[in-house]
Amino acid sequence: MASASSFLSEDQFLCSVCLDVFTEPVSIPCGHNFCKACISRHWKGKQQCQCPLCNRKFNKGLKLHINTAFREIVENFKKLSQETSCTTNNFQVLCDFCLGKKVKASKTCLVCLASYCEQHLEPHETVGPLKRHTLTEPVQNLEDKICKKHNRILELFCRNDLSSVCILCTDHSGHDTVSLDKEYEEKKVQLEQKKVEVQEMIQERQKKAQEIKEMVQNRNKDKDEAVMNTVQIFTTLVVSIQKHMAQLVSVIEQKQKAAERQAEVLVKELEKENKELQRRIPMLENMSHSEDQLQFIKNFLSFSSSSPCTKNWSDVSINGNCSEDMKRAMVQMEEMLANETAKANEKFRLCCAKIVEEEPGMLKKTEHADMDLETLPEGMKLDAFRQQYAVDMTFDPCTANDLLLFSEDLKQVQTSHIWWFANKGPHKFDRYAYVLGKKGFSEGRYYYEVQASQKTGWDLGVVRESMRGKKTFTPNPRDGVWIIRLRNNTKLKALNNVPVVLPLVKKPERVGVFVDYEEGLVSFYDVDASSLIYSFTGCNFKEKIYPFFSPGPSEEGLNGAPLVLSPAKTPGVWAQYSELLSMIITVIALILIWFN
Repeated sequence: MASASSFLSEDQFLCSVCLDVFTEPVSIPCGHNFCKACISRHWKGKQQCQCPLCNRKFNKGLKLHINTAFREIVENFKKLSQETSCTTNNFQVLCDFCLGKKVKASKTCLVCLASYCEQHLEPHETVGPLKRHTLTEPVQNLEDKICKKHNRILELFCRNDLSSVCILCTDHSGHDTVSLDKEYEEKKVQLEQKKVEVQEMIQERQKKAQEIKEMVQNRNKDKDEAVMNTVQIFTTLVVSIQKHMAQLVSVIEQKQKAAERQAEVLVKELEKENKELQRRIPMLENMSHSEDQLQFIKNFLSFSSSSPCTKNWSDVSINGNCSEDMKRAMVQMEEMLANETAKANEKFRLCCAKIVEEEPGMLKKTEHADMDLETLPEGMKLDAFRQQYAVDMTFDPCTANDLLLFSEDLKQVQTSHIWWFANKGPHKFDRYAYVLGKKGFSEGRYYYEVQASQKTGWDLGVVRESMRGKKTFTPNPRDGVWIIRLRNNTKLKALNNVPVVLPLVKKPERVGVFVDYEEGLVSFYDVDASSLIYSFTGCNFKEKIYPFFSPGPSEEGLNGAPLVLSPAKTPGVWAQYSELLSMIITVIALILIWFN
């Protein structure tokens, strides 16, 4: 019977999880097979199913069905392997001198290099010279134990050449040679030591795995407590704001009611005086018709002396414009609020940044990278870029196409309709409206931001130094170009070796560009949305790289706005907290104004 290994490899029937022959094999969608129990344990407690071999991901809750056809093949392999093993174990060494039917050998002579049955072994037991030969238990594959050069048994081991030799092998004279028995015993001892070492390594790794699991559990507890405390703090702030807002509204309403009561008193007083004045009008009319001069004078003097007591109302008023008072108060408080808000924002940002920096595995310094950025949320990631890697970028007019116009500070560039022929340098782009950044990089990480809110098209990215001044090239990574492109305000693409159309819910108005030279990474971010637009990974830069810009075609003036290199300012995730703190300070200031 042919052995199982003669047509099938045992590796084909080993589960890559338990490294044993399959038990109840199941096939997953990627085509790989595993023991049902092994893959179930591997996926237990994980958010997403993933193949241990190819890392392909599947939906949670994937139903596993036993591959019955493959199971039968595995069972047949097991039976065949067992039969082969039995055949090997029961293999009998036969006598080399029996004619016809071979008889089982009882001894092997290491001098004659032959095996003998009981009958043919008799001369070795009776003949003097033969009695001195060395006899052993029957030996299989005796030819493998014989020196091919001297046709002698291999009974020594050369430790210099790590090979078995016979006593006549002069090539090994002077080498450290020992008997096979001694080497065998020593290697057996070393094997036991290796087994102990492997067991210790297994135990160490099991212990470390348990420690990591416990650390994760403790971290989850700390996280829950931190989240609870954070929610409590901000809930308290919100409640405080609402409380003070209610108090402020109440004060405004009370002031309004007081003004109404004052107005009511004044109106009543005016009506009383007006009534008295109305009563005196008929008296004046009668006096005006009197022709007796003496009587007229007497009546006039009497009327004048009895005039009612009236108030001078010219200086009496009610302030009816409450909002103007608030505006004046806000103008007076504006400078103080700006200073206090800036201080509060900075304290809050530094507090959060300190938490992030102290977090193991987030902004932790390592041998290979300054920060482990993958675990950071995008908002914090952008803030980390600004703090650690922001560079002051300007355009390099020596590389610019003649259609481009620049601001004096070289921070703005736009496309013109006029050819200026201002640049005659060897590194300029002749055919297209391209320009590079002034500063190039050949190591490390750097980050810069570009303002493009008024533009309908642009190109942004990085290129190899060898692309400077190149008249024609294909914008893709194979040619050393890693850029994204916006056209017609709606079409955004990553110009990879195969262009990738990017989803565009809202056009990015401020784009952040982050480059990690050692990691071969170029990432583009929508700064205002704190979201990743696209990343080129595995980039083979080979040489110094430069930031690449194009304000895009003019599009008959529709895309005439400049592309602006903007300073990396603190935004995004911190802006929400800054707004909250500003509101708190503003409300408190207003309350103080109104109460005082």
